[in-house]
Amino acid sequence: MKLTRIFLYLFFSIIALFYQKDILAIEKDNITITEQLGKYIPLDLEFINSDGNVVKLKNYFTDKPIVFAFVYYKCPGICTPLMTEITSIINKSTLVPGKDYRVIILSMDENELTKDALEKKQAMFSLVDKQISSDDWIFLTGKIENINKLAESTGFHFKREGTQFIHTTSLMFLTKEGKISRYLYPGYKKDSGFSVLPFSFKIAVIDATEGKVIPSIGKLLAFCFSYDPQGRTYVFDILKIVGASTILTIGIVVLILVKKKKVKDKRLV
Repeated sequence: MKLTRIFLYLFFSIIALFYQKDILAIEKDNITITEQLGKYIPLDLEFINSDGNVVKLKNYFTDKPIVFAFVYYKCPGICTPLMTEITSIINKSTLVPGKDYRVIILSMDENELTKDALEKKQAMFSLVDKQISSDDWIFLTGKIENINKLAESTGFHFKREGTQFIHTTSLMFLTKEGKISRYLYPGYKKDSGFSVLPFSFKIAVIDATEGKVIPSIGKLLAFCFSYDPQGRTYVFDILKIVGASTILTIGIVVLILVKKKKVKDKRLV
């Protein structure tokens, strides 16, 4: 028992030291997502769609829930894989954009233009197998003050580093009235990129349709991605994950050995 207690103390101490630096850095720079569940976003904000037209958010919040995400179209890291995963969900899910929900993407970079939004939209639509309308998946750009207002209302934080941005990511599900229903944080694998279960996506859309507010399970991406200031790109911090897995494996082995020793000692008595 004493050995087990010592191991557990060391185990959790190492885990704490392992993550403490990154957690504090995230909190210091405020690069995270502070969930605003149950709150409403300002629907009167104006943006520019991929056709070059000025639109208000309330134009899209009519009869269907909205799946929303912040990106920037020239992002060298996690933005394009996230949008690619959305195309995969659209292809796999039994729900249909335009019928069951709409998707809205907004660039956090005020310097990006309509052509950037249009190019990204065309690239994403080329990956969709289903027939969906141009109004079913909207790509927006806008002025920094409106971007910041929407980011603040959703709890999304980001920081510019030259022409790049430090940020995390999430799919946000909003009701047709603009109420934040849920945040869904995609999983990530180095070999296959982002992964969102179609079932989880479907349930999130249904909950938003019914106006439910559902707390999130966790925020994996806040701890799995690091920003490389020299390369100015996001990299998957595999060492962090391997380290945690190694510590956990060692812990399991030690506990098994301790248990076997106890059983052996009882047999000798």
